Amino acid sequence: MNEESRLAGAEAQTEQQPEKDYSKYFEHVYQPPNLKDAKKRGKESIQYHNDFTIEEKYKGLGRGRKFFIRTYGCQMNEHDTEVMAGILEALEYTATNDVNEADVVLLNTCAIRENAENKVFGEIGHLKHLKLEKPDVLIGVCGCMSQEESVVNKIMKSYQNVDMIFGTHNIHRLPAILEEAYMSKAMVVEVWSKEGDVIENLPKVRTGKIKAWVNIMYGCDKFCTYCIVPFTRGKERSRLPQEIISEVRDLARQGYQEITLLGQNVNAYGKDIEGLDYGLGDLMADIQKIDIPRVRFMTSHPWDFDDRLIEVIARGGNIMPHIHLPVQSGNNEVLKIMGRKYTRESYLQLVEDIRRALPDVALTTDIIVGYPNETEEQFLDTIDLYERVGFEHAYTYLYSPREGTPAANMQDNVPMREKKDRLQRLNKVVEHHTEHKLASYLGQEVLVLCEGPSKKNDAILAGYTDKSKLINFAGPLDAVGKIVRVRVTETKRYSMNGELIEIIEPVEVAN
Repeated sequence: MNEESRLAGAEAQTEQQPEKDYSKYFEHVYQPPNLKDAKKRGKESIQYHNDFTIEEKYKGLGRGRKFFIRTYGCQMNEHDTEVMAGILEALEYTATNDVNEADVVLLNTCAIRENAENKVFGEIGHLKHLKLEKPDVLIGVCGCMSQEESVVNKIMKSYQNVDMIFGTHNIHRLPAILEEAYMSKAMVVEVWSKEGDVIENLPKVRTGKIKAWVNIMYGCDKFCTYCIVPFTRGKERSRLPQEIISEVRDLARQGYQEITLLGQNVNAYGKDIEGLDYGLGDLMADIQKIDIPRVRFMTSHPWDFDDRLIEVIARGGNIMPHIHLPVQSGNNEVLKIMGRKYTRESYLQLVEDIRRALPDVALTTDIIVGYPNETEEQFLDTIDLYERVGFEHAYTYLYSPREGTPAANMQDNVPMREKKDRLQRLNKVVEHHTEHKLASYLGQEVLVLCEGPSKKNDAILAGYTDKSKLINFAGPLDAVGKIVRVRVTETKRYSMNGELIEIIEPVEVAN
């Protein structure tokens, strides 16, 4: 099936939408979020809107004013910040890196772990002095924490220096929220427990000109028992294929060298669009035809990783041979309690299927240790699975309960000393495999996307290989933003050093 016929279904889907009703965008709905409402997954169709504009009455709202955004959490939050920055600049605000200069301060928050929330509350407290010095400054809390009842109630009760609270579903409402905050003496709280529609044409101020995030869907329907994301991000809503492909083509024309397709569960892409037989594999097959050097995707759920996707990734081209595939545990009983909906055996079979098609693929993962009821033997199953798969790296975490999730009602019966001991032992295995894999690159030549000076040494350049391995090397500044060939001269625990062999000049993309 060619691109035109595949996308025809998506265009038909757009045409079938009921007449647009924008009234709800502009009505003032000030209420705390409700997790019970957020758990509901309504059958009503998601509306698609591609004509977002700044209303005339809001234009110039930020003239002569500056904004500052601090971002916590995942790539989705980073991309949300790019959108908020785009809206603020469209309102004629100017960005600043100095919070003390700002007239609007936004904290774009993460709810995935308690530690992340504590950092935000600490930052809100630190901003009290700014409010005292500049009473007219607007301080806003947005992002995932704002979708939690307990968080909103705590802010309303204890942090009167906060002027605005808004969530993840109504970022496009930022102009109206700002205007209300300027006019009102009360805290403005606008959080939708029901997720919003898919809003296209939102302005963005992207971080850098080399790599870009591209949202392909929002929300998650998996409801893992430890995870707050299905509540804070809402149900799965896929963007229409033609909108994504148009955005990727535009990024290619602008000279971006790498894009990452984002979603809480990217493998479920397209399943929510009625009448459209078009999934992540189909989308990536179309993106393979676009002249952008590197394409990545995250985050995958093993349950939705299908043969079509494996087939497309195996073709290579601009799709990078690195798959991040969170397993969380290597024991079936723990996986069941987690609500992961796959088994150890099915995960290992998926890995085998992937490696059969892509023998040289780099696999990385996420693992939680110390889950409620996890025994020593069950933990050892996780170690065993790690060894069997031979992951090249893993992000590892101690279990901590998140209020509002099913796991928070379970008895957290693994002592903290046991959790820490297991994490330490797991990390030793992770470090061994990571270091061993990097050592195999010694003397090899690798292709690297040079991203700029190293974080630790401005005189040295740094970038990532196709398999997401960090490498540092000496070279001219005109290598930044280009694919370069580097010979590996030294390997370390988590990175490599090398010498520049060749700068590969990018091919111009026609408009």
